[in-house]
Amino acid sequence: MVGLSLAAALRGLPLDVVVIEPVPAGSEAQPSFDERTTALSNGSRRILEGIGAWRQVAAEATPIKHIHVSDRGAFAFARLSAEQQGVPALGFTLTNRVLGAALADLCSGAERLEILCPASVTEVRPGAERVHVAVEGAWTGRVETRLVVAADGARSAVRAAFGIDATVWDYAQHAVIANIVPEKFHDFVAYERFTQDGPIAVLPLADGRCTIVWTLAPDEAARVLELDEHQFLARLQDRFGYRLGRLTRVGKRFAYPLSLTRSERQIAERAVIIGNAAQGLHPIAGQGFNLGLRDVATLAEVIADDLAAHGGQADPGAGGVLERYADWRSADRRTVIAFTDGLVRLFANPLAPVRAARDASLLLFDLITPAKHAFARVTMGLAGRLPRLSRGVPLS
Repeated sequence: MVGLSLAAALRGLPLDVVVIEPVPAGSEAQPSFDERTTALSNGSRRILEGIGAWRQVAAEATPIKHIHVSDRGAFAFARLSAEQQGVPALGFTLTNRVLGAALADLCSGAERLEILCPASVTEVRPGAERVHVAVEGAWTGRVETRLVVAADGARSAVRAAFGIDATVWDYAQHAVIANIVPEKFHDFVAYERFTQDGPIAVLPLADGRCTIVWTLAPDEAARVLELDEHQFLARLQDRFGYRLGRLTRVGKRFAYPLSLTRSERQIAERAVIIGNAAQGLHPIAGQGFNLGLRDVATLAEVIADDLAAHGGQADPGAGGVLERYADWRSADRRTVIAFTDGLVRLFANPLAPVRAARDASLLLFDLITPAKHAFARVTMGLAGRLPRLSRGVPLS
């Protein structure tokens, strides 16, 4: 989704853009555009609006008007509301399939944008003036380009081809994903419930449904997937509680392992690393795709500004352009990675003194309005220096 978002953002600029994608958007094997749900921040909504995708997906998006955070077995809780923050919604949930279709539709109509699919990169030969990329699939041949953007996921082969290593921290957790039907209407509330097993996120969907992201140890996740519907709902009910009444139905369940992947560099000679290829995050705060979209908005802006300044002599892969991008992204990237990783470690710590301190912190947070506002700015993607698309300003 990040790579296609960048292509959509660049499609109006005087550039030739090629997207190399091994799996068609409509295929069940396409991991980006499946039935999973993504939580979009307000900043991400503005970016999607700026590139023209939001108008196609707005009717399918469900607003998040309240966030409720609690710790199972403790009195502590914290709340955020859109009304208090002066916004219509703190964020939105949207099915990946819907967003993927909108992005693909935008890109398919662009004159200087070509999507090679299904096709795979078989070789990358970096060079001082051009990068040579070998492609095999529906189209086989070589592409010469002044800039390669790696948006091929946490195990990025393109990143590795430029000699950029990544550090990986295995959280020894799996996320169990499913859609559920609760007895009560969710009232557009997103819940984050911390338990001794791991956090449970419950996000509002259309038609009163919710999606869950239930973090468990790998062996426990495997056992939960084997439970029948009644047993699964009973186990989830016990951990989550009855804020939504009885949980009555659950859809297809699946799980995937969780880790923190961090690229050691964001740029190389004529290359930029974005999205999960640059930073793959734990889903605890729903920041991964939102951080990737800010990569998109920033890279598109520095390229657009260079084009405006140099016209026909512009070089989107020039060292100065890429350094401006890396410098701009460093603070946001560092802050969100530390914030997400810190939450995982804090709420995974079983020691009684740590638990007491975090519960007290939750209660204090709920009472201190400036702290809520600062937290909301980060989670809504509105903190720090923002690219034009994040501010609702056109790219050019």
